[in-house]
Amino acid sequence: MGPGAAMRAVVVPRFGEADVLSLVDRPKPEAEPGHVVVRMSYAGVNYADIYMRRGLYRRGHTYGVEPPFTLGLEGAGMIAAVGDGVRDLCPGMRVAFCLGQGAYAEYARVPAWKAVPVPDGMSLDVAAAAMLQGATAHYLTHSLYPLKAGDWCLVHAAAGGVGQLIVQFAKRRGARVIGTVGDRAKAEIARRIGADHTILYRETAFPEEVRRITGGRGVDVVYDGVGAATIEGSLKSLAVRGTCVLFGAASGPVESVGPMALAEAGSVFFTRPHLAHYMRDANEYRTRIDAVLGAVADGSLKINVERILPLDQARTAHEILEGRQTRGKVLLAA
Repeated sequence: MGPGAAMRAVVVPRFGEADVLSLVDRPKPEAEPGHVVVRMSYAGVNYADIYMRRGLYRRGHTYGVEPPFTLGLEGAGMIAAVGDGVRDLCPGMRVAFCLGQGAYAEYARVPAWKAVPVPDGMSLDVAAAAMLQGATAHYLTHSLYPLKAGDWCLVHAAAGGVGQLIVQFAKRRGARVIGTVGDRAKAEIARRIGADHTILYRETAFPEEVRRITGGRGVDVVYDGVGAATIEGSLKSLAVRGTCVLFGAASGPVESVGPMALAEAGSVFFTRPHLAHYMRDANEYRTRIDAVLGAVADGSLKINVERILPLDQARTAHEILEGRQTRGKVLLAA
């Protein structure tokens, strides 16, 4: 990559709706010390990208960024260049990463400790799709609330990209899984990947159905990536001293949860985590990613790549996600 070389990248010039996304020419990144430059094959499309595009994270210390910026937290491709001090990685290696920046592009500069070699036999699209959502599902079920055999959990949007992975990890740990879904086709997807019970949330008041299924007890943990539309019902679905995990806002952000609401729900616990806080250093990052890719490689974790769109259709990809039309992972092909 010579000086002044250009690449295509999807840029957010200002905060706004999906129509602000622009495919532009930008300078190719150089391999700074401790970094690698990846020739991108695929970038994952995530709700976090939408939150960043809308400016929901602009004042945050974890994912805060100001326009103009290139979107994309995860992807996979081939190393094009390595910076000074980088060991164990070299040009030509196939790698995947998450919690990077600028993945919606033909090239991305990634901290070397976040670039993980893709196992032999695993396609780059599957590797890209597994990274951020796989790590999210892993920390939710293994670290934030370590599920154990016999636990009850409620998974909202169980047929969505991250929902499917939460269900699978939960079943691997011996938990009993209730999934909410939008229609009967999605209910079948959730059952096929292991959900013990499914609830059509448009037809049934899910807190009452959760109580019925659990014999009045409620669930030990709710994994809620939907947000505003579900949070009240999520709290009502918990057992005494249960845990409500709000990890996303597909239906809109939750502005507040009152302390007395937690007490009245059964002295329950409430948390709004960031994935980055569960992958704080190279050891924690690599341990979690190795667990995810290892489960994919041995066939115990199924990744559903629903559709792949070119970079110039990033707006469409965001609209699909925002319309909650997905039954798996959406990728952009560079």
